[in-house]
Amino acid sequence: MDVHILEQDKRDRDFPIFTRTMRKKPFIYLDSGATSLTPEPVIERIQQYYREYGVNIHRGIYEFSERATREFHEVRLALSRFLNVGEEGQIIFTHGSTESSNLIAYSWGRKFLKKGDIILTTEYEHHSSLVPWHAVCEATGAELRFIPIDRETLELDISSYEDQLDEKVKLLVMSGMSNVTGYMPPLRKMIQSAHDNGTVVALDGAQLVSHHKVDIQELKPDFLFFSAHKMLGPTGVGVLYGRTDLLDAMDPFMYGGDMILKVHKDHSTYHPLPEKFEAGTPNIAGVLGFGAALEYLADIGMERIEAHERSLIDYAEERARDVKGLQAYLVPDSGKRGGIFSFNVEGLHSHDLGAALDAQGIAVRTGFHCAMPLMEWLGVPGTARASLYLYNTRADIDALFQGIEQAKNVFGA
Repeated sequence: MDVHILEQDKRDRDFPIFTRTMRKKPFIYLDSGATSLTPEPVIERIQQYYREYGVNIHRGIYEFSERATREFHEVRLALSRFLNVGEEGQIIFTHGSTESSNLIAYSWGRKFLKKGDIILTTEYEHHSSLVPWHAVCEATGAELRFIPIDRETLELDISSYEDQLDEKVKLLVMSGMSNVTGYMPPLRKMIQSAHDNGTVVALDGAQLVSHHKVDIQELKPDFLFFSAHKMLGPTGVGVLYGRTDLLDAMDPFMYGGDMILKVHKDHSTYHPLPEKFEAGTPNIAGVLGFGAALEYLADIGMERIEAHERSLIDYAEERARDVKGLQAYLVPDSGKRGGIFSFNVEGLHSHDLGAALDAQGIAVRTGFHCAMPLMEWLGVPGTARASLYLYNTRADIDALFQGIEQAKNVFGA
């Protein structure tokens, strides 16, 4: 039986894009790992801001500015509750995960890492979580080392990870959920081991926070970053959580209005957290829209979303067994994976497969998914990827596999 989180009439009402066609076919969206669709309450919230009081924050004593400032602040409080963060000043608004990752690398990495220090990471990392540390290593003389991946299970080798931890390992940078395989490593265990070693942990939560309940007080990362657009929110809004003592010790990432406390002719002083890292006019409408997205997710419940996606991936794995020549890149343990299904079909390039699915109205991602080191490790030039969210159903999975069979017939694979 096809189980829905959203009944079809509510899904079509909240996500009217599903009433449209693509290539004259019913639209089936399986690319939420790139960006999620935006529900009507989020769109309405953004429109409300621009229509009713679309002015700046922190700069006016008039009513509309006070309202904008208050509601902007309320989203920060909502995020603090959503993540169970101890202090609201630990929540920094950025323009996305990429900026957040670069902020950590620039303001913490360049200041506190030195020659001989080791940054431990994985081949699972998205480029935005890996490349900034290449630059840090070039600037400081620090060294990147990688935690091995098990060839059979596609899981990180935790024994090797723990063996690598020593006094030289100053930072662990890792993804909480792979954007290619959906693999979710044992985060609590790994973070605790890092902390026991005196190692700082920067956690890429771009996929994790969108699909899994995250409690900062339980998980205890030193840094966590993610983007609104992967969790029903608008583009151009990101979040960086950081431990207060670390953020206080870091230099500003950018300089300008709103982060300034006092400007003299020859020097400046800066506001405390969080404004210290929020120079200039932020994406006010985007942040307010993100607040509506958080409400939407909270009404459904992250545990329910996670269970729904896991059931769909289990179903996709079951369907995949019947497709000759299909290679799925999944960890065998269903309890360690989220709603991402990457695959290749023998005799078909992933781009050709994606084009064939597009002709059937099915949107998937193809290529290396900003994860070239992982593709090199897998020994493939890329994959097709179906990534799921709360609005997907078993019928979408059935359509995907019907499309795969049609692609095989078209290309003779």
